[in-house]
Formats: sequence, C-alpha cells, structure tokens
Amino acid sequence: MTLFDSIRRDNDRNPGGLKGLSRWLRHQLPTGLFARSLLIIILPMLILQTVLAAVFMERHWQMVTERMSSAVTRDIAAIIALIEAYPAEADFKNVVRIARDKLNMTVSMEAGGQLPATRPKPFFSILDQILSDQIENQIARPFWIDTVGDSRLVEIRIALDQGVLRIFARRNSAYASNTHIFLLWMVGTSLVLIVISTLFLRGQIRPILSLAKAAESFGKGQRPPENFSPRGADEVRRAGLAFILMRERIERQMEQRTAMLTGVSHDLRTILTRFKLQLALAGDNPDLQGLNQDVEDMQTMLEGYMAFARGEAEEDVGKLRLGELLDKLKADFELHGKTLSYRIEGDEEVAVRPTAFARLVTNLASNSRRYANRVEIEAKHSAKWLTIVIDDDGPGIPADYRDDVFKPFFRLDEARNLDASGTGLGLAIARDIARSHGGNVTLSDSPLGGLRATIRVPA
Repeated sequence: MTLFDSIRRDNDRNPGGLKGLSRWLRHQLPTGLFARSLLIIILPMLILQTVLAAVFMERHWQMVTERMSSAVTRDIAAIIALIEAYPAEADFKNVVRIARDKLNMTVSMEAGGQLPATRPKPFFSILDQILSDQIENQIARPFWIDTVGDSRLVEIRIALDQGVLRIFARRNSAYASNTHIFLLWMVGTSLVLIVISTLFLRGQIRPILSLAKAAESFGKGQRPPENFSPRGADEVRRAGLAFILMRERIERQMEQRTAMLTGVSHDLRTILTRFKLQLALAGDNPDLQGLNQDVEDMQTMLEGYMAFARGEAEEDVGKLRLGELLDKLKADFELHGKTLSYRIEGDEEVAVRPTAFARLVTNLASNSRRYANRVEIEAKHSAKWLTIVIDDDGPGIPADYRDDVFKPFFRLDEARNLDASGTGLGLAIARDIARSHGGNVTLSDSPLGGLRATIRVPA
C-alpha cells in the first residue's frame, strides 16, 4: 500500500482529519502579506540548503574524509613495515624521526603492552567509522583508536609482535575539518539574502499598505491621506490609480446627490410651510384637524426620506464620548418610566461621525424603549473594534424577518418597527449609518428574552 493510499484511507475514516490539519496550519501561518512573502522566500532557501548540506555531508565530506584517512592509514602501514623490517632499537629511532619529520606523526612503542578496552563509538563521527574501516582493510591487525579526546590529534594503537605501537596523527590529516567554513558561508550568504529580500519586500509592500489604508479611510467615511499617490510596481500603481478614479466618481456622485437633495428639501419644505401658514390663518376649525395631522405626517416622512437618502455622509469624523450619550439615553428612559443600564469597557472616547453615530445608538435604544421595559447596553472599545450590544426584554422580531427589516420601506406590523412614522426606514437608516462607518448592525435573540441589536464598527 502506498503512502497516498494510506492517507486517503485515513481521510475516509476521519473526514475532518485533513481539514483539521489544514485549519491548524492556516492558524499557525502568518496572515500579513509581508510575513507570507518572506516565508515564500525563506522556506525554499532553507529546503535547498538542507538538501545541499545533506548531500555534502553524505557524499563530498565523506569522500574527502575517506581519502584522507586512507592516506594516513597507508603511512601507518609503511611505518609498521619499517619496524618489522628493521627491528633493532637504533633503527626504531630512525623510524620515529622519519614519522615525525616527514609524516607529522608521533610514534612510540609499549613493549608488552595491551590494547585498552573497546570504547563506545561516538553518536555522530564519520572519522571514527571510516578510519576503523581503513585500518581493518589495510593493516588487518588488532587496533584501538580515540577520535574524541584531543580535538587536534587522533590516537591510534596497533598490536604488534614487539608490543603496542602508539601513533598520534593530526586530525586535519585524516579528516575534512574545514566543513565549518562551508556551513559558515552557507549560513552567512543566506542571512545576507534574507536581509536583501526583506528590504526589497518592504519597499514593494509599503505602497500596498498605503493603498489599503486609503481604501479603509474612504470606507469609514474619513478623509483619505493627503500624501497618497500610486507607487510601487505597475500592478500596484494601476490598482492605486483605479482607486483614485473610483473615489473621485463616488465623491462626485455624492456631491451631486447632496445638491439635488438640498434643492428638493428646500422646495418641499417651502410648500409645507405655506400649507401650515394657510392652516394657521384658517383658525381653529375642527374640520381642519385631520389636514393639520396630514401635514405633520408629511413633514416627518420628508425628514425621514431625506435622512435616509443623505445618510449624513457629509459629516466629518470627530470625537464622541459614549458615557455622555448613554447618560442622556438613561435620563430619557427614566422620563418614560423605563429602566436602562449600561457598562463600558475601554476608552469612552471614540472616533466616529458624532451626530450620525449618536442617532444610530439613540434610534436602536428608543426602539427598545418603545417595546420593552428593561434595556441593557454593553459597549466594548478595543484597539480594533467598537462593539455596542443592546439587549431588551420586549417581544423581539421573528428570525425569518431579521434580514427583511433592514430593507427600505419594509414594515413589520406584527412585532415592532424602528420608525414611529411608519415609513419603514428606521432599521435601514441604522444599518446605513453603521456601514458608512465600515461596520454593521445585526439582530439576534437576547438573553433577556427580547431582541439583541449588535453594532460593530472599526475603532
């Protein structure tokens, strides 16, 4: 059975296994573009260097060490041949001198000596294994070696008929000891490449971050950065230019719509003012009470339509203190004999469009006051998000209608509607204000038994 068949069989038995592993990897990997780009560069580099190091250790380093150990073993075999050919003590002194001057070895003889007990082999020592193999193949005599003691020397003991021959050879004569230079160059060049890649990526990603910041500011209804201009690679420049053109078109349309709404509002208000003046001149005629009420309803609906169409997007971003706003709402609840309590986590001062955001919170709270007796508000201001949760003990809104109530002109007569005038724009205006801040308004069940309205906008 292949590895692929095994993985597929395990996946069939546990369908969530691979998905869980993939989900875990996604959580562990960085989310930023800069970090992911560096990972794309660093991971292949590490894999390549690991493969190169493995090949070097396994082949090149081992081959060089084998050749050097073979040469040292041949020298030792030549020394043994000289000792056996000239066993006299005077001749042995010449052998010692030749080994010292010509072969860089220190040689001595222990008459009647014994080889030490076999030592355990080091966990990782290419020299120990290769040198032992070479001595067995070329000399074929009992021996004992120590490659762990003095880092500069290798001790070799060989049993001869005259006694035990002790040889001290330089480690760099039998071992490719310059491997650390290769590793040092490999790691050093990798660090240099990583630094160069980091500087290059930072320069390439900075325009993308500027574009994201400008788009985020525009989405929140804030003024874009004054120094923003398309920079970076051609693709980023095209995206930045497209964003600028899109922003100009949207701003131009908003200006045209604002101008049109201003004119329409002025003309309609003028007509309604004339109606009110004529009704006032007509005196207190009971027959005109219905007409007076109709004019008031027209005025209220006109203000609602204008507010929805305008969206109060022309208001600049400022500072709003949540404590002051919620205190006003609490006083209003007390006047109506209702209970409101609130709790604020984090900084009370938030950067929003004050009038629009105050209207958003006030409308949702007033809607809860209209249909509930107790309301609890919890505001959390973190580094990234501002979340306001409004819970009440009212009748709530059926789950099937919680998406529909945000549509303009949708009216829910069976439960409750945010807009008292019956225009069906209350929740639509609330969500429009929240989305103009880059957030949203959602509805769900409240722990108090009624409706929960959650406002979540970027801080």
